[in-house]
Amino acid sequence: MGMGEVIEKKGSMWTTTGVVRNGKLYCLIEEIVFLAERGALVLLDNDDTSVELVEMYQKVADGKYGCSWESFEAYRHLKLLGYIVGRHGLHWTLKHDMSLRACSSWLNTEDRDQIPERETEDDILITHMLDAMQIAEIYPAFDVYLPNSKFKKSLPGDPSFILCLLRGEPPSEKAVENLEKKCNDIPLKFCDVDHGRVSFFSFNKVALPSLP
Repeated sequence: MGMGEVIEKKGSMWTTTGVVRNGKLYCLIEEIVFLAERGALVLLDNDDTSVELVEMYQKVADGKYGCSWESFEAYRHLKLLGYIVGRHGLHWTLKHDMSLRACSSWLNTEDRDQIPERETEDDILITHMLDAMQIAEIYPAFDVYLPNSKFKKSLPGDPSFILCLLRGEPPSEKAVENLEKKCNDIPLKFCDVDHGRVSFFSFNKVALPSLP
C-alpha cells in the first residue's frame, strides 16, 4: 500500500498527518517524502537501514502506491500553504466510517460486499486510484481541509474541497458534471502540474442572457 508505520513521533504535526489503523499510526508515501524533505522523518527499511531521499523520489515516480509524481507535487504545494490534506476516500481512522463522503466511483457496492476487513478496503481504494491515474482524464486525489488547530481525525467532517488531478487536456464538461454528482456536492478544485509548476482552478456555471 505504500505506507510506513510511525515508530516514534514528536510534535503536533501528527494530528493532521497519517492514518490510524488498529491503534498504530501509518504515513502514506506522499506524507513520508514531504516530511523527509524537511528532515522531520527518517524512513527505515526492513533491515533498519535508512532510505535515502532519492530512493523515495523513485518510489513516487514509479506511481505504484496511488500517488504519482504530479499528485505529490500538488500535495506538497497545499501542505506548504498550510492546508490539511488527506488521500481522497481513505479514512483517517476507523472511527468515522459514516462521516466521510467519498466519491462513490472509486469503490462500488460489489467491492464493499467482498471486504472482510477495513484494511482490505484501503487496499481496494488505492487500487482504484491507481487504475484512475492510468486511464481517467480527471480523478479525485486529495480531500483538503482549511487550517484548523482543533482538527480531529476521528471526526474530520467534510473537506473544504476535493482536489482533482488532470491528465493532459482540460476535462470535458460531461466528465466534470459526472464527478460533481459522484462527490456528493463537495466543492471540486482542479490541479494541473506542468514541469513542477502547480496550477489550481475551478469551473463555474454562467448563464448568458439571450440576445435580441
